[in-house]
Amino acid sequence: MNALPPARRLRVAILGGGFSGAAVAWHLARAPQSECLSISVIEPRPALGGGLAYSSEEPSNRVNVPAARMSMAPDDPQHFARWLAGSGELEHDPDAIWKNGDAFPRRRVFGRYVAEHLAPYLGSGLVHHVEGSATRVTRDASGAGWTVHTSAGPVVADILVLAATHPRPGIPNALASLTEAPGFVADPYASAALSGIGPEASVLIVGSGLTSADMVAELDRRGHRGRILALSRRGLRSRGHPDIRGEPFGDFASAPATTALGLLKTIRATLAAARAANVNWQSVFDQLRLQGPVLWAALAPPERARLVRQLRVFWDVHRFRIAPQVAAVLDRRHAAGTVDTIAARLVASNDEDGSLAVSFQRRGQTRIETMRFAAVINTTGPAHGQALQLNPALSSLAEAGLIRTDQYGLGIETGLDSRAIGRDGAAVATLLVAGPLARGTFGELMGLPEVARHAQAVAVEIARLLVTLPSAQAIGVNAAHRPRVG
Repeated sequence: MNALPPARRLRVAILGGGFSGAAVAWHLARAPQSECLSISVIEPRPALGGGLAYSSEEPSNRVNVPAARMSMAPDDPQHFARWLAGSGELEHDPDAIWKNGDAFPRRRVFGRYVAEHLAPYLGSGLVHHVEGSATRVTRDASGAGWTVHTSAGPVVADILVLAATHPRPGIPNALASLTEAPGFVADPYASAALSGIGPEASVLIVGSGLTSADMVAELDRRGHRGRILALSRRGLRSRGHPDIRGEPFGDFASAPATTALGLLKTIRATLAAARAANVNWQSVFDQLRLQGPVLWAALAPPERARLVRQLRVFWDVHRFRIAPQVAAVLDRRHAAGTVDTIAARLVASNDEDGSLAVSFQRRGQTRIETMRFAAVINTTGPAHGQALQLNPALSSLAEAGLIRTDQYGLGIETGLDSRAIGRDGAAVATLLVAGPLARGTFGELMGLPEVARHAQAVAVEIARLLVTLPSAQAIGVNAAHRPRVG
């Protein structure tokens, strides 16, 4: 089939050029009949593929999954590992190789891998990088198309994919009085966010998950030796990887639990069986991750809500493990007594002439304590439940009734085909959601392998639209030209 003139191609706009959006664009660009498409990725960063997670220049920020398990291509698990071996990056970063042979390169390296694989399609003009921020989205009066208003100009599309980045962490109410204080770090992802913290400064980190661990590792790299207190409601620290990686263990999908309590009992029984078989617990959680969509689908909405409310924090610290290089820093600092993690509830805060006073109540105690810190870092995690309010483009879609928050407060409600569900409960045929914001429907959509598979699935749905949309029929696309997405 001869290439169609650009003006007659079916226009796909992807809002967000982090891993999710870049992966959708890559799968579409590789389709055999991709000449039927014009793909625009709207992303304010100068390069596609990095996003919030993989744009960091901080040397201590490492991927938290072994390179052998990271890939843009779900059907080719070694895709990134092969690229990494030939990239020259490991020669400049010998610490990336852990003692068990697994590679945990710096996060920016994975961003470079994604960008390099998109580069040929950017060079050919099939994929266009719109380097701007999306401020508003409008739908044509006929309902047949979209206009994304950006700081770089309008982008018109027949199909719109929402692959927006993680929202910034929400600031706990108890810390609201510190928002203007010089020592308060509201956004730990901001460039040089920790540069003003002195080597002997006392630091409070609110949160004890992955980002909290990253903050400790970065402070340590910068020469910080002062006291660090990590505080969270349950005081749970993210777990690490096993010395020897095993195969997934257990079976949760043959007879999936229909209640959150039933699932918890099954997990505990499987963990006991793993111990008896001398299998590490990480292998059990690897199987849970792989079978996650089946497990989530088996739960009724009230049980899903119960799972999110009561068990999510335990899942997160076991599922989202820290790189061993980061774990080693935490272990060393804990052993030295310069890092402590407690379970506590924030009560109040105050800026007292540069000393940040924070009051909290430890779990199981009635006494309220007040401590003073030179710096307070907010690592409470992305405010997914507020994504529709914090992102202006998403907010405009919500105001128009075209998207709504899912009932679990995890992101945007979609159907099983990843199409957004509007205020009226109906799916919007040409509006799809890719990545973590769709996890209310699919359950596990935060880890990279799952996000990669979902990006591929969204590309498949777009391929199906190529033969059903009136605009596609107008340019001569028919069933014989249906793109195959790999």
